[in-house]
Amino acid sequence: MASVNFAPPVDFTSAAATVLHEPAGATLPLNKLAPEAALKRLELTVVRRLEGFLQGDHLGLVPGPGSDTSDARVYVPGQDDIRRMDWAVTARTTVPHVRDTIADRELEVWALLDVTPSMNWGTGGVTKRDLGIAAIATMGFLSQKVGDRFGGLIMDPSTIKRIPARSGRMALYGLLRRMLTAPIVPDNTTGPLDLAAGIDQMSRTQRRRGLRIVVSDFLTTGDNELDPNVEVCWERPLRKLSVRNQVICVEVIDRRELEFPDLGEILIRDPETAFNRYVDTSDAAARARLNAATRAQRERIRIGIRRSGAAHIQLRTDRDWVQDIARFVLAYRRIAAELHMPPQGVSR
Repeated sequence: MASVNFAPPVDFTSAAATVLHEPAGATLPLNKLAPEAALKRLELTVVRRLEGFLQGDHLGLVPGPGSDTSDARVYVPGQDDIRRMDWAVTARTTVPHVRDTIADRELEVWALLDVTPSMNWGTGGVTKRDLGIAAIATMGFLSQKVGDRFGGLIMDPSTIKRIPARSGRMALYGLLRRMLTAPIVPDNTTGPLDLAAGIDQMSRTQRRRGLRIVVSDFLTTGDNELDPNVEVCWERPLRKLSVRNQVICVEVIDRRELEFPDLGEILIRDPETAFNRYVDTSDAAARARLNAATRAQRERIRIGIRRSGAAHIQLRTDRDWVQDIARFVLAYRRIAAELHMPPQGVSR
């Protein structure tokens, strides 16, 4: 994989300008979101129970009606269908056994995209918002099979726009186009919605089990807490979402959110509040304090996602996001293989 160049060419000036000015549009074209040819060798493994019609592309975790056989187990009178009796195992063990089948389900994927003002800038070639859309595109191409459906939610401070789930490659492109062309939310825009409300609405309105992707920088306005033992406001809704669905949290960050450069005295401005302050970045001690606080903030986010039971991938605007997602998928495949292993002493 290292020999393949995943990174698409980007216009660095368009994203860099967002540091000084609000972006006027997308910093990535639709055809550069994800290289499909490089993704054909990969597939995102589904490890949660799914609900849907019989398509034969995804295996559920629990026994159910299907065409693929699962493990044999002892027959329970009054509960098991005698037509599923495994006579070969019964003859070997002299104890009645039945053979379960694995339910084949179609996959329904929903992606929540955070487009609040803090997502509107980047210094590494793309804005955090467009990096999030690229992550959704990559996840969509990796998880899509025949009959699967992909839907989206676009959350800003005042509204959540729902894009209905549809099947097919062109439907996925249509969803990505709507996300790219959604209006840029101006700085200091306020409203009643935050990430916790967006996750809660996804959990309440999309009742069908499936794959859920939450894309955000996971920053909460007014939350200055750095103690990882203090629960983040979106952690409880995320935990609730993870109970019924396979959830992947895509955290998008910019390098300059982690490492403050030595640029002398600069104005630091919060795009979501009225906070602004001049900071002398030439002071090594001041930079060290800023960097330490940022690392503590990101560590609290990581621990919060882990406590919620969701998978976590961190993408940066200055790195090749497709390669980072590919590494995540390969590592996640090992986890899925362990989850699918039969109980000790039982063979498939």
